[in-house]
Amino acid sequence: STFRWCMRTRTMWPCVPLMDLSKKLLGQWMFEKLMKMTFYGQFVAGEDHNSIKPLIQKNQAFGVGAVLDYSVEEDLTQEEAEKKEMDSCVSEAEKESPGADHREKKYKAHRQFGDRRGGVISARTYFYADEAKCDNQMETFINCIKASGGASSDGFSAIKMTALGRPQFLLQFSEVLVKWRQFFNFLAAQQGKSQMMVLEQKLELEQLKESLTKLGVGDKDDIENWFTGEKLGLSGTIDLLDWNSLINDTTKISNLLMVPNLETGHLEPLLNKFTAEEESQMKRMLQRVDVLAKHALENGVRLMVDAEQTYFQPAISRLTLEMQRKFNKEKPIIFNTYQCYLKEAYDNVTVDVELSRREGWYFGAKLVRGAYMYQERARAKEIGYEDPINPDYEATNRMYHKCLEYVLEEIEHSRKANVMVASHNEDTVKFTLEKMNEMGLSPTENKVYFGQLLGMCDQISFPLGQAGFPVYKYVPYGPVNEVIPYLSRRAQENRGFMKGSQRERSLLWKELKRRVLGGQIFYKPVY
Repeated sequence: STFRWCMRTRTMWPCVPLMDLSKKLLGQWMFEKLMKMTFYGQFVAGEDHNSIKPLIQKNQAFGVGAVLDYSVEEDLTQEEAEKKEMDSCVSEAEKESPGADHREKKYKAHRQFGDRRGGVISARTYFYADEAKCDNQMETFINCIKASGGASSDGFSAIKMTALGRPQFLLQFSEVLVKWRQFFNFLAAQQGKSQMMVLEQKLELEQLKESLTKLGVGDKDDIENWFTGEKLGLSGTIDLLDWNSLINDTTKISNLLMVPNLETGHLEPLLNKFTAEEESQMKRMLQRVDVLAKHALENGVRLMVDAEQTYFQPAISRLTLEMQRKFNKEKPIIFNTYQCYLKEAYDNVTVDVELSRREGWYFGAKLVRGAYMYQERARAKEIGYEDPINPDYEATNRMYHKCLEYVLEEIEHSRKANVMVASHNEDTVKFTLEKMNEMGLSPTENKVYFGQLLGMCDQISFPLGQAGFPVYKYVPYGPVNEVIPYLSRRAQENRGFMKGSQRERSLLWKELKRRVLGGQIFYKPVY
């Protein structure tokens, strides 16, 4: 059948025309019926927030919660996607004077990678059209948050930053954050501290001021003013967290986009000029994020901000961190996502945990391996920058367990950190359970959650739920025709999925035999 063919192929795009052909041959009603009985029924909960309730309630009976995820995507051709990406990622200044600004190539849009769906399997993708579209997508997320709040008392909802504004800002702000981090590393090297762990690099304040004055980054009075604050520099040293706090001017957002030029020694704007509309678009993106966080708080829903490509991710993480500082004061509402296939994952986790300690808010993390590996590797190689991905799967596993153990130790220490172990890997789940047992972390404390995709790895999710562990299914929903782009990519997970399904079939036969021989055909959940 069409669906089996899609699952055997590695290419996404032929699946969509084949499904279109099936629709013409079968008719709309029969096509939707067939989809709901097969592929759609396996991986998607329903068409809207009312139709998904029976499945959510059934899962809850087994102790399995839901992370609601409205999975509708535009069905664009590659050419349409590339055009939208280039239009939305290139500023007016760059269009007028290409190459005039000293931008890093990683953080510029490149047409050959404009279609961000390429090589991506499970993550949904948004392309910017206009501000009205972003408002509509914000409303969709709000409805999702309300549906999650109405379905259970402890639900999650997932959002993506690229749905909420023009991605040009994410590219630019990411470049600024990375350049300031590189400048900190340069100053640390001047003080002979470049080989230390990131949080152990404490720059001597007086020496730092002298270096900045010599470099001509600002005059003496300006530099003195930078390092006078409630807590900044009182210890006589400056670490990376103190340094990051210098980038906090939210009144005029283009002021954020100032970068140090090591050649001239001056602070310079990333772009020669910003239009009033670009300034407004940046502010509206931040306002939409704030609106969603407020709705999550009001509805008792925890909000997970999905991770995206590395050229967007520094900005996404920083904006999520700002939401955590504001909304996670009394309990964890906002969760950031950390991609453990990245070489810098452990540094990112440790720096953010340390900030939450200092400021006293609840740290919330979702740990994933990552969804953009093939695309990230190809882009780094072709455009010419360092591959951000760990060298192999074993290195990613080690990184995942290292990050996870660090957060678990923080939970053991303070009970203010929270983590979702979003993994289909049985070894990772066993590792987590063993560490929880060693540290005396009870599942009833609701500090450690487990997450799997709907329709996959039920042999992990349901036993965990029945044993009283907080476990959640990522629950996609949306109309049949509008989730086909999502479903066709889900089909690409055939290699890992088919191996897993063989194991699931074996376990199902084993359980069926046990029930028949034990006289217990029907199973009643203990939860």
